[in-house]
Amino acid sequence: MILDNFKLTGKVALVTGAAQGLGQGYAVALAQAGADIAALDISDVAETGKAIAALGRRFSAIKCNLRDASVDDLNKIVGDIVAQLGRLDILVNNAGIIRRAPALEFSEKDWDDVLQINLKATFFLSQAAARVMVKQGGGKIINVASMLSFQGGIIVPSYTSSKSAIAGLTRALANEWAKHNINVNAIAPGYMATDNTAALRADAARNTAILDRIPAGRWGTPEDLQGIVVFLASAASNYLQGAIVPVDGGWLAR
Repeated sequence: MILDNFKLTGKVALVTGAAQGLGQGYAVALAQAGADIAALDISDVAETGKAIAALGRRFSAIKCNLRDASVDDLNKIVGDIVAQLGRLDILVNNAGIIRRAPALEFSEKDWDDVLQINLKATFFLSQAAARVMVKQGGGKIINVASMLSFQGGIIVPSYTSSKSAIAGLTRALANEWAKHNINVNAIAPGYMATDNTAALRADAARNTAILDRIPAGRWGTPEDLQGIVVFLASAASNYLQGAIVPVDGGWLAR
């Protein structure tokens, strides 16, 4: 039956930035589909853990500031997950930050912090996870791109650069790792009601301009992304490689 291809029973997923918002939504969706969850965040993931436990899934909490994490730290995190939960089948690289300033005034710190979390940590966590997945015979890596993987944006040069790079990295890793039965794809959320967009939603003019361009007529929610993350994590997406999938209420169609 086709719905069986979406089941994740017996799988283990690592979701970064899973304390709240979109990351929490991804983690809960994967657990609802049957996966056990390792949740990484700089913040307390107790709320996410409670939701996972209520579903009868195993849960591992990992406190980590990806801005300061070394490559050795990331390798250890993956090793610890395998030691605790037995395997690692799914990685969702969701953690990300944004810094806003005009390009003429943009600081080196705001550049480096964003690229470290959004891009460098994504690559090296993917590398560590893929080494495990190769030994297991396959796996799923799901990156989180953005509308700014396709567009330039305004006063967010490091964020746009990182998310454009995520699109390229997704394709590059898919090309190399498909032969190992590792699928690498990305979700590109549209304008979502999260902490990252709080400043935009608080600006009445920008909020109106954004909503006027979204055919669906509203900001997205974590629930809007739960179906796609389960699809990309499951056997239903086994022939999908290097795709950047917009979930944007029609934003790009305009």
